[in-house]
Amino acid sequence: MRSIWKGSIAFGLVNVPVKVYTATEDHDIRFHQVHAKDGGRIKYDRVCTVCGQSVQYADIDKAYESPEGDRVILTDEDFAKLPVAEKHEIPVLQFVPSEQIDPILFDKSYYLEPDSNTPKAYVLLAKTLDQTDRVALVNFTLRQKTRLGALRVRDGVLVLQTLLWPDEVRAVDFESLDGVAEPRKQELSMAETLVDSMSDEFDPGLFTDDYQIELKKMIDEAIESGSSKVTRPAEPAPAEMDAEVVDLVAALQRSLEATGRRGSGKAEPKAKTTSKTTAKKQPAKKTAKKATKKAAGKQSARKGA
Repeated sequence: MRSIWKGSIAFGLVNVPVKVYTATEDHDIRFHQVHAKDGGRIKYDRVCTVCGQSVQYADIDKAYESPEGDRVILTDEDFAKLPVAEKHEIPVLQFVPSEQIDPILFDKSYYLEPDSNTPKAYVLLAKTLDQTDRVALVNFTLRQKTRLGALRVRDGVLVLQTLLWPDEVRAVDFESLDGVAEPRKQELSMAETLVDSMSDEFDPGLFTDDYQIELKKMIDEAIESGSSKVTRPAEPAPAEMDAEVVDLVAALQRSLEATGRRGSGKAEPKAKTTSKTTAKKQPAKKTAKKATKKAAGKQSARKGA
């Protein structure tokens, strides 16, 4: 895992350096939108409704429009003026009983790892929360947004869970529940018996996402069978470096051929010169042979005398 944030938990005068990691992940299979006719990817363009031109993300500001239609445009400089918590600090606001936090408030979960050579303060905070059965309410800034969080312990590891602000939870009042008669005693008794018969210890490993499993199976089978629904990626074009190498080899080959042609042109006169020299030397060789024969004859005559 890769940490997404670094900071420190501050409660009282105790400071606990930590690294923050995303604790959960989405296993849903992602799809791209394509043109049904030819399978081309669908791309989205940020187009201004006034000038009709595409707008780069860096040139986009944020605007708020009131119910009356008044629009307020804010820039990054405006947001920088707003009060936020210390960017790299997680101050503890309160320690509260865990059962007092309504689960509907829980949002995202993050693991906290000690970021110190001596994680004694980390272990101390985790043990204290575990033994007191308390949750630390904290305030921190993540991705330019001030958040409320609950710090608790899971298997000896500190877990930070972001909480929704109270006004982010909708109030509900269903008229269909008004005036409904209370269940009879016999009905409650039978329902409780059914609940008892289905009661068990919670084991998340017993439950699987059958839809995603079957969807993945369908995709794998289509790829293996070479279905018409599958399009193969095009052969990659030769890399530029490969093209340069090919061109270099071709250039060297042409250079060698040109050198060979020039070499053969110079070699012909040398061959003629060699033949003339040989022709001139041939009589000299014959004269030498005659002289040798005469000398050998004189020696024989002397021996005979």
